[in-house]
Amino acid sequence: METSHLQLQGMSCASCARTIEQSIQAVPGVIECNVNFGVEQATVKYNPQQTNLKTIQQAVVDAGYHAQPIQEMGTESEDAEKKARVAEEKEITRKLMVGSIISILLVIGMLPMMIGMEISWVPAWLQNSWVQFVLVTPVLFWVGKTFFVGGWKAFKRHAADMNTLVALGTGVAYLYSLFATAFPQVLESQGIQAAVYYEVASVVITLVLLGRLLENRAKGQTSEAIRKLMGLQAKTARVVRNGQEIDIPIQEVVVEDVIVVRPGEKIPVDGEVVAGESAIDESMVTGEPIPVKKQAGDEVIGATINKTGSFRFKATKVGKDTVLAQIVKLVQDAQGSKAPIQQLADRVTGWFVPGVIAIAITTFVIWFNFMGNVTLAMITTVGVLIIACPCALGLATPTSIMVGTGKGAENGILIKGADSLELAHKIQAIILDKTGTITQGKPSVTNYATVRGTANGNEIQLLRLTAAVERNSEHPLAEAVVRYGESQGVQQPLPDVQNFAAVAGMGVQGMVGERLVQIGTQRWMDALGIDTQSLQSQCQRWEAEAKTTAWIVVDGQVEGLIGIADAVKQSSVEAIARLQKMGLEVAMLTGDNRQTAEAIAREVGIKRVFAEVRPDQKAAQVKALQTEGKIVAMVGDGINDAPALAQADVGIAIGTGTDVAMAASDVTLISGDLRGIVTAIQLSHATMGNIRQNLFFAYIYNVSGIPIAAGILYPLFGWLLNPVIAGAAMAFSSVSVVTNALRLRNFKPQAY
Repeated sequence: METSHLQLQGMSCASCARTIEQSIQAVPGVIECNVNFGVEQATVKYNPQQTNLKTIQQAVVDAGYHAQPIQEMGTESEDAEKKARVAEEKEITRKLMVGSIISILLVIGMLPMMIGMEISWVPAWLQNSWVQFVLVTPVLFWVGKTFFVGGWKAFKRHAADMNTLVALGTGVAYLYSLFATAFPQVLESQGIQAAVYYEVASVVITLVLLGRLLENRAKGQTSEAIRKLMGLQAKTARVVRNGQEIDIPIQEVVVEDVIVVRPGEKIPVDGEVVAGESAIDESMVTGEPIPVKKQAGDEVIGATINKTGSFRFKATKVGKDTVLAQIVKLVQDAQGSKAPIQQLADRVTGWFVPGVIAIAITTFVIWFNFMGNVTLAMITTVGVLIIACPCALGLATPTSIMVGTGKGAENGILIKGADSLELAHKIQAIILDKTGTITQGKPSVTNYATVRGTANGNEIQLLRLTAAVERNSEHPLAEAVVRYGESQGVQQPLPDVQNFAAVAGMGVQGMVGERLVQIGTQRWMDALGIDTQSLQSQCQRWEAEAKTTAWIVVDGQVEGLIGIADAVKQSSVEAIARLQKMGLEVAMLTGDNRQTAEAIAREVGIKRVFAEVRPDQKAAQVKALQTEGKIVAMVGDGINDAPALAQADVGIAIGTGTDVAMAASDVTLISGDLRGIVTAIQLSHATMGNIRQNLFFAYIYNVSGIPIAAGILYPLFGWLLNPVIAGAAMAFSSVSVVTNALRLRNFKPQAY
């Protein structure tokens, strides 16, 4: 079955995700729908042969909300989102102005009754119940239309949400007041004053709408990271075509275009330098403040800034394939995902609204039966319904997740999902792959020895055979051997190799002419039964110096030995020390022999080492650590790390590594600096702490407010919670939660 995916953004009520989900799922052809509280985002999977995005969008509108389809990254998407938000704010603001004016008039008209004395400057007509009825009606059915429409849609699906509570509360106040206006004698015959509460219905709707406007504006700030990232992109590119330099819109750049970049300009797209050199400021993408030197053959990232020199580069990735576009997509996906703690809040909210309605009914019955006062029963019931609206519960988690993931992007940390952000602060053990993670991943040959010595050019001939075989391998060590051969003047071109084979975790082999050449580890030599005693002393000495050794065997006989070193990243020692100070167990994983592995581990301060691990065994090592009852993170950069990254509770990929590794990971460190792990964990701690604070704010309003609104203090102190105050408390509970979440924007990594 053919399926399509659609993302909608801009729904006005964050806490009504369940209503929106049910509206969309009711559309024929919709297979799956996931709406996120507070994030104002929905992901829909549907069959395009049965429905289309307009039908889905209409279902959202019918539920009383607004939705705008999200397009691919670019100025059109940014403009569309901005226009949708501005249009929504204008509509709410217009209604808010009308509601405020009418509410002020109604409150003024009710002042004499509230204070129990005449006020000369309040006109008599404004105190007339029928005039108040005429004034309040447009507030309920135009200003507050979304609440009643949303509540009705929820009722038809046998559900209840925030709209239900607002609609019931204001509707009860309105209908009771209308009855008191039309039939005052009925109430007066029972000894009940025929008081009206039109101002309650009007002020509550206006306050809730004010809360929604403030909430909408505050949440708009949580997308600041996305807008900043999208704003980084250059608008034009200077492309060389037909021998001439011309400026074209960035959307017209194609792969293989040669682009000229001058000092101070933004690099338009991703590519590879073909001429010239410069220092590039990559801080806006990687978070690293120090400019990086680039020359021919080096990769450049779109949206970074050229600092000093002028150079030309060949475009390799354009449009949605660029690093910046992928970053934006990852951050959007992460901000739209649900953390486990949010799923718990969702379930609580699902039971909360029916529970509140039950409490409201019970409150009415108790006060009516015991006091015989329908007015008192009505006031307490309306107060319970209004103050219990679960907006703040719905906003508590996703606003923090949005700000947290956006802050991660600013620091060069891409977090794939909210569950990863939540789990990161629980990590107990971290396994670091050696090559390309702890080390720079650019090994070079430091030592070379042969059994036969230098007679008759033996060294160069053996090196030529070795380079010919290694040229067929994609391993970084093979690359180092080929580069070394070129630097030693090995004759070019290299001879052809037949029957090339790579033995996982062991080495490579191939036929060069009539000769079988094998290059690999000591373990492989032992398995093949090859005697390596002739160069064993050199091997042991080099491995003690933290160098990787590779034996060269021709036709079953050891002919040489190569020593290769991969320098440790300058930041690795500091990062590992900081992780250990945080109480985390740090282990190293490598395919190197144990002696070399332990030498590297000593250099960076790691005590636990998994050495001589084949690529297919890496995931098993992660699983073994998990069986010890630990929450494990795996950090790697290569294709062979992908299974281990997927196996780990939190997979962390180095952004300088392969696309496969990044796809299998939960977190990506764009710069490759291991200190990003420390920042990611600290950010997780800060985000989860912020979420807990938000949940406290949300629950404290409801838990403390509902009993007071129900009149628990009335028998003791004669004090009741005015529904107007309840409406204000409910509205500003949402604002307080969002404002607290926005404090995360001030997050800065702590030094240890």
